[in-house]
Amino acid sequence: MNNQNNPKDNQLNIDLPEEIADGIYSNLAIINHSVSEFVVDFITIMPGRPKAKVKSRIILTPQHAKRFLKALADNVKKFEQANGEIDENDKTPNIPLNFGPTGQA
Repeated sequence: MNNQNNPKDNQLNIDLPEEIADGIYSNLAIINHSVSEFVVDFITIMPGRPKAKVKSRIILTPQHAKRFLKALADNVKKFEQANGEIDENDKTPNIPLNFGPTGQA
Protein backbone atom coordinates (compact mmCIF):
# COMPACT_ATOMS: atom_id res chain seq x y z
CA MET A 1 0.00 0.00 0.00
CA ASN A 2 1.31 3.48 -0.92
CA ASN A 3 1.38 5.89 2.06
CA GLN A 4 2.74 8.98 0.28
CA ASN A 5 -0.40 11.01 1.03
CA ASN A 6 -0.62 9.97 4.68
CA PRO A 7 -0.45 13.16 6.83
CA LYS A 8 1.51 11.28 9.52
CA ASP A 9 4.38 10.86 7.03
CA ASN A 10 5.01 14.64 7.17
CA GLN A 11 4.97 14.94 10.98
CA LEU A 12 8.13 15.72 12.87
CA ASN A 13 8.72 14.16 16.27
CA ILE A 14 10.23 16.88 18.48
CA ASP A 15 11.75 16.27 21.91
CA LEU A 16 11.50 19.21 24.35
CA PRO A 17 13.80 18.57 27.33
CA GLU A 18 12.53 19.80 30.70
CA GLU A 19 15.42 22.22 31.22
CA ILE A 20 14.54 23.97 27.95
CA ALA A 21 10.75 23.80 28.29
CA ASP A 22 10.68 26.58 30.92
CA GLY A 23 12.20 28.98 28.41
CA ILE A 24 14.50 31.94 28.97
CA TYR A 25 13.32 35.52 29.42
CA SER A 26 14.82 38.05 27.03
CA ASN A 27 14.06 41.74 26.65
CA LEU A 28 16.69 42.50 24.02
CA ALA A 29 17.93 40.75 20.90
CA ILE A 30 21.10 41.70 19.04
CA ILE A 31 21.33 40.43 15.46
CA ASN A 32 24.54 40.21 13.44
CA HIS A 33 25.14 38.51 10.11
CA SER A 34 27.80 37.36 7.69
CA VAL A 35 27.42 36.01 4.16
CA SER A 36 26.71 32.54 5.54
CA GLU A 37 24.76 33.00 8.78
CA PHE A 38 22.63 35.17 11.04
CA VAL A 39 23.56 35.23 14.73
CA VAL A 40 20.83 36.22 17.19
CA ASP A 41 21.86 36.87 20.80
CA PHE A 42 18.96 36.94 23.27
CA ILE A 43 19.87 39.16 26.22
CA THR A 44 18.33 39.96 29.59
CA ILE A 45 18.74 43.51 30.89
CA MET A 46 17.75 43.92 34.54
CA PRO A 47 17.29 47.25 36.35
CA GLY A 48 20.12 48.08 38.73
CA ARG A 49 22.51 45.60 37.15
CA PRO A 50 25.56 47.12 35.47
CA LYS A 51 25.99 44.29 33.00
CA ALA A 52 23.53 42.66 30.59
CA LYS A 53 23.90 38.94 30.00
CA VAL A 54 23.51 36.94 26.79
CA LYS A 55 21.14 34.12 27.74
CA SER A 56 21.02 32.29 24.43
CA ARG A 57 22.65 32.47 20.99
CA ILE A 58 20.87 31.11 17.92
CA ILE A 59 22.71 30.74 14.61
CA LEU A 60 20.62 30.50 11.43
CA THR A 61 21.33 30.11 7.74
CA PRO A 62 20.13 33.09 5.66
CA GLN A 63 17.35 30.93 4.21
CA HIS A 64 16.14 29.83 7.64
CA ALA A 65 16.38 33.41 8.96
CA LYS A 66 14.03 34.54 6.19
CA ARG A 67 11.59 31.68 6.92
CA PHE A 68 11.76 32.59 10.62
CA LEU A 69 11.04 36.25 9.82
CA LYS A 70 7.94 35.29 7.82
CA ALA A 71 6.70 32.89 10.52
CA LEU A 72 7.24 35.49 13.28
CA ALA A 73 5.45 38.20 11.25
CA ASP A 74 2.53 35.82 10.66
CA ASN A 75 2.30 35.04 14.38
CA VAL A 76 2.46 38.73 15.37
CA LYS A 77 -0.35 39.45 12.89
CA LYS A 78 -2.50 36.66 14.37
CA PHE A 79 -1.73 37.84 17.91
CA GLU A 80 -2.78 41.41 17.08
CA GLN A 81 -5.97 40.22 15.39
CA ALA A 82 -6.91 38.39 18.58
CA ASN A 83 -5.56 40.85 21.18
CA GLY A 84 -5.24 44.26 19.56
CA GLU A 85 -2.20 46.10 18.29
CA ILE A 86 1.06 45.68 20.19
CA ASP A 87 2.27 49.01 21.58
CA GLU A 88 5.88 49.47 20.49
CA ASN A 89 6.18 52.57 22.68
CA ASP A 90 6.73 50.66 25.87
CA LYS A 91 9.11 52.09 28.45
CA THR A 92 12.09 49.97 27.37
CA PRO A 93 15.38 51.86 27.57
CA ASN A 94 16.91 52.95 24.28
CA ILE A 95 19.90 50.67 23.63
CA PRO A 96 22.66 52.03 21.36
CA LEU A 97 23.18 50.10 18.13
CA ASN A 98 26.82 49.42 18.95
CA PHE A 99 25.89 47.61 22.17
CA GLY A 100 27.32 44.11 22.45
CA PRO A 101 29.63 41.98 20.32
CA THR A 102 29.82 42.28 16.56
CA GLY A 103 29.50 39.24 14.33
CA GLN A 104 32.27 38.02 12.11
CA ALA A 105 32.67 34.91 9.99
